[in-house]
Amino acid sequence: MRPKGRRHGNRARHGPAPVVLVHFGPVRVRTGCAPVWRGELAGAGLSALPPAARWGHRAGVGIYQQQVLPRLINVLCGMEVAGPYRARVCAGLHGRVLEIGFGSGHNVPFYPAAVTAVHAIEPSDVAWKLAAERVAASPVPVERSGLDGQSLPLPDATCDTALSTYTLCTIPEVVAALKEVRRVLKPGGTLHFLDHGLAEDGKVQRWQHRLDPLQGRVFGGCRLTRRIADVVTEAGFVIRELDRFYEKGSPKSLGADYLGVAVSP
Repeated sequence: MRPKGRRHGNRARHGPAPVVLVHFGPVRVRTGCAPVWRGELAGAGLSALPPAARWGHRAGVGIYQQQVLPRLINVLCGMEVAGPYRARVCAGLHGRVLEIGFGSGHNVPFYPAAVTAVHAIEPSDVAWKLAAERVAASPVPVERSGLDGQSLPLPDATCDTALSTYTLCTIPEVVAALKEVRRVLKPGGTLHFLDHGLAEDGKVQRWQHRLDPLQGRVFGGCRLTRRIADVVTEAGFVIRELDRFYEKGSPKSLGADYLGVAVSP
């Protein structure tokens, strides 16, 4: 008779497969559990993708990054809980707006009436396709103006304001990207930003450092430990408004947010 501890490999010996909370923006989702992907995320079209892509196995990493991740982010960032945060960060936008990390367009419904046009920077073709209905319904023209926030194909002093939501945590060379935003902004133009990053409390920070490697693998390089305010000022912006808070209902290590407005001198 086979010992119980060897059934299904080592699972019986060590207990069930772990369920891990990962985070993107103001919502969380469990990973490491197949029913979560098949059930809660089926609406994102993930069930139609190859198994390797759905589970993020090494053989399907490229497919996961290109096909699955944009759909996953679209679902998570489309939750109603994000609405109040988006409304706050979009307040005060006006004129021609540069939005880096446009994603699937979840900020579009929150553009103020003073916005006249939007230059969307988004590297993912899948995300841009998912944004099609929102872009079509936008009262202002939205143009996909580039793929890389670190090299914007726009002339100097083109835009009046800029917007970034849950993007600065992910860009590899984030200071270089923000310097590009400054170049494209008119003198005195403002950057409106919303992101999660390193908390102020030391105990929370320790958990963030533990979770950071997993967060990066699951969400395409997203960092829990980035000091968002510091990278904004390092790029030459002057922060005019900054609110640091923990998202309601989220573990502090995953929901330490920065919401602010910075001026390009």
